[in-house]
Amino acid sequence: MTSIIEFPWQQEAIIRHSQRLMSSFQHWTGDCLLNINASSPQEKAQVLFEAPFVLVSHGIESNPIFNYGNRKALELWELSWEEFITMPSRKSAEEVVQEERDRLLAEAATKGFISNYSGIRISGNGKRFYIEDTILWNVVDEQNQHCGQAAFFSKWKFIT
Repeated sequence: MTSIIEFPWQQEAIIRHSQRLMSSFQHWTGDCLLNINASSPQEKAQVLFEAPFVLVSHGIESNPIFNYGNRKALELWELSWEEFITMPSRKSAEEVVQEERDRLLAEAATKGFISNYSGIRISGNGKRFYIEDTILWNVVDEQNQHCGQAAFFSKWKFIT
């Protein structure tokens, strides 16, 4: 495994995206996603990637593809970085909950963010898990243009 794959936070695009995730979260919620003393953007990207919570994001394609998942997300979804960032985000939810997921994404797109979302997701190996107290927000770039959506949660449990 190369260091670029093993340590995605070292890639310039991921460092920039990490900054967007953090600044967009603060823009919409007024809160800090992560209180850190890291000084460089790369250090911040590393701390975000290694954070004790799940953080994922997808782009603005018609069928959005995940473009970020921190280490906790990769572990929870049981996927490698390469597998995760090529997966349509809709595949993270079972077919039976797609309509509710789509409604929530649309609500977040309109309002900027939603909080306290809970729902069932499915790992790459088919394990089902329940996520709680999720915050979903719009990601904006340096020109304040919409470039995706992100989700953060720290509570989940596997369903048997």
